[in-house]
Amino acid sequence: MAHFIQPMLAKETDTAFDNKDWLFEIKWDGYRAISEIKNGAVELYSRNGNSFNAAYPIVYNELKKIKPDVVFDGEIVIINEEGKSDFQKLQHYEDNTHFPICYYVFDLLSLNGEDTTQLPLTERKKLLQTIIKKNPVIKYSAHIQTKGIDFFAAAKASDLEGIMAKKITSEYHTGARTGEWLKIKHHKSEEVIIVGFTKPTGSRNYFGALVLAVKNKEGLKYAGHTGSGFTDKKLKEVYEKLKPLVTTISPFNKIVKTNMPVTWVKPTYVCEIKFTEWTTDGKMRHPIFLRMREDKTSKDIVMATKKTTIKKTEKEDNTAAENDGELLIGKTKIKLTNRNKIYFPDDTVTKGMVIDYYQQMSDYILPYLKDRPESLKRNPNGINDKGFFHKDAGEAAPAFVKSVKIFSESANKEIDYILCNDKATLAYLNNLGCIEINPWNATTKDLDKPDYMIIDIDPSEKNNFEQVIETANAFKLILDKAGAISFCKTSGATGLHIYVPMGKKYLYEQVKDFAQFLCMLVNEQLPDFTSMERNLAKRGNKNIYLDYLQNRRGQTIACAYSLRPHIGATVSTPLLWKEVKTGLHPSAFNIKTVPARIKKIGDIFKGVLEKGVDIKKCLGKISGDEL
Repeated sequence: MAHFIQPMLAKETDTAFDNKDWLFEIKWDGYRAISEIKNGAVELYSRNGNSFNAAYPIVYNELKKIKPDVVFDGEIVIINEEGKSDFQKLQHYEDNTHFPICYYVFDLLSLNGEDTTQLPLTERKKLLQTIIKKNPVIKYSAHIQTKGIDFFAAAKASDLEGIMAKKITSEYHTGARTGEWLKIKHHKSEEVIIVGFTKPTGSRNYFGALVLAVKNKEGLKYAGHTGSGFTDKKLKEVYEKLKPLVTTISPFNKIVKTNMPVTWVKPTYVCEIKFTEWTTDGKMRHPIFLRMREDKTSKDIVMATKKTTIKKTEKEDNTAAENDGELLIGKTKIKLTNRNKIYFPDDTVTKGMVIDYYQQMSDYILPYLKDRPESLKRNPNGINDKGFFHKDAGEAAPAFVKSVKIFSESANKEIDYILCNDKATLAYLNNLGCIEINPWNATTKDLDKPDYMIIDIDPSEKNNFEQVIETANAFKLILDKAGAISFCKTSGATGLHIYVPMGKKYLYEQVKDFAQFLCMLVNEQLPDFTSMERNLAKRGNKNIYLDYLQNRRGQTIACAYSLRPHIGATVSTPLLWKEVKTGLHPSAFNIKTVPARIKKIGDIFKGVLEKGVDIKKCLGKISGDEL
């Protein structure tokens, strides 16, 4: 193309890092592509100005649907059968059109004729989100902020190519390679220049190995040779490209030693090589051919330099140390395992992120756990595993974990329940795979008298959340008339929980009866979509279950600020009653949003542990009122 915009480029760094001033994106394994859309006309092209309009017609046609005039920067990828971007399939797109093709857009260079390159990166990405709506082909490339170490671990666990790190304040510098954008690769790989090939031996056809070079101050330097990683088809393809470039002139200033005689070629083509390490004399150890980089030329290959590093604060260094498998809280050491295991695949949230969330929120969560027996719901393989319940602390529990023995009539034995009274125990439970935390309603001070009453508004698949909101507000109206203070929180799934403080004044049976009475009143008001029938088959799949049976000895429910093992990494979050209105949805409260929310508004749920209501007075006010 006569006119094209050269994209901004990134430097490379060896190590992932945490830094609040940086954001982190997936490093897509495809072709970098700029797209210019003006008055409905589209130009889609490579970093070197080669048109992609005809090569990827699905992307081209979807870009035509974008309404404003824009210039996007992104990556064209093919998603293979494992759900990963696959460069090999993209290179042979004509043979792989049955696989989904996507254009992941991560930057905005212009909007309606206005240059946006001087805006901070976060502002450019906010604008992008308003432009790119739900589309099967054109997709917004999401990011996380601060947590680069866990994000890179998640990328490795999913066997992705790596991640990109970008300073949140960075401007867009066309054609420049800057330290404000960094690439961190999972597999150690290098883009090198092909300068020759050796004669094949045995039954092999076309060539034996590629001779490779990198740039240095003196020109080209020998970087080794590789004959691994080729299929018969790829051998032929590469040979056909190199054959017209054969020359008698070596590109090196010095004589290099190779195992076989070399046919030199003009240093034009670039390929990517995976290897284990650089040797002391500057060669790649155990090199394996990955792919041709036809979107790049030898001019694009930069001289090998010292990798860019980001200085870490002491706090960030501690985070890195924690990732190695041990967390120090005071004088207590907690062994952590498999921090990099993916717990929420759709959200790229790891076990380590779950542990970090609970440590960050511990001051708010622990008051709702202290001295309460825990029923451990464990999902050690993440949310796609059904998990299991585990109640007995057992001999494996470390010495710092406190427990209490309680006789269970249903199990006909004593169960040694764990008590989660401190940050160390909380980390221990999370390390066991406890994504959610489920305490009793009562404490060891009096196990027969709960601190609060719970009503679980539990919808079926056929209910919408607006009906859940209407049901919660019906309870609120009755409780207000009864003179009872009440609190609401999301379940973290599809329902809402209503709490009324009891102050350890009543037995479970009395609290349960009060909850049942309230449920009866609401069911009478909303008979079309609420039910007190526990059995789903009997109540029909259109009715919300009003669950008062949570108020029985030994029953547990996810505590305030507990994560839930659901897509979105949602959190059971306390709400202000004025928030319980049309437009509310539980997905808004998750591992990313809740810490900032509580920092802003504080703990609005603590009243559930304070003075309890007088059930007798409440019943008197209700019976004397027309409901």
